Amino acid sequence: MRVIIEPNYEALSKWAANYVANRIIEANPTPEKPFVLGCPTGSSPLGLYQNLIEMYTAGKLSFKNVVTFNMDEYVNIPEDHPESYHSFMWNNFFSHIDIKPENVHILNGNAPDLIAECYQYEEKIAEAGGIDLFMGGIGSDGHLAFNEPGSSLASRTRIKTLTTDTIHANSRFFNNDLCLVPKQALTVGIGTVMDAQEVLLVCSGHKKARALKHCIDGDISHKWTSSMLQMHPHAIVVCDEAACDELTVGTYKYYLDKERGNL
Repeated sequence: MRVIIEPNYEALSKWAANYVANRIIEANPTPEKPFVLGCPTGSSPLGLYQNLIEMYTAGKLSFKNVVTFNMDEYVNIPEDHPESYHSFMWNNFFSHIDIKPENVHILNGNAPDLIAECYQYEEKIAEAGGIDLFMGGIGSDGHLAFNEPGSSLASRTRIKTLTTDTIHANSRFFNNDLCLVPKQALTVGIGTVMDAQEVLLVCSGHKKARALKHCIDGDISHKWTSSMLQMHPHAIVVCDEAACDELTVGTYKYYLDKERGNL
């Protein structure tokens, strides 16, 4: 695992966006061989998306030959609901770049057969040749996508019931009314993410410090599902100083020295 420590959220977002952009440019994608990008939602990737939009606007990057697969979507809220992940992605990213609508894939939380929807999503990823780079964030309880504590580390795309902690955390998007927060979601599994060629997570703020500690410096455990990335051959975590508050001094210095070329 590679860990990048930046001074603040703005700097980590810029680093992450530059990395994603360089990977797309290096791949030189074509209609026949597109670059397949996994996308998260939530507050963590907003700075990353904004930086990618700025690079596109400046003519430095194109998404015409990029295919995306989102991590998750709520169950039983309309796609045009302001808090659906369909709305989030189009409002915060897709509407501002040149991606083709047919290249965007987001789970349908209103599908008549949710189990079949999840199965078909995995098939679509396979048909696209797999995910080249899966972006993501880390929940305060260490969850990745909606793979809550206790989720199988070999899981695939499926229906998940959200924990009380996640419902409380997401209530800020629903006027702080817990009754309005969906109680279930469709989500890619940890196994789905682990199949990606690369995984890049962003993590910021003191409230994520314990999760970051377990993700990079703890034991691999289904109680902290993002810790499974310790087993990924090409995983990168980009974090800020505040998120490092619970790391040991040795771990913190190790990753700083490693990036400075001192190791």
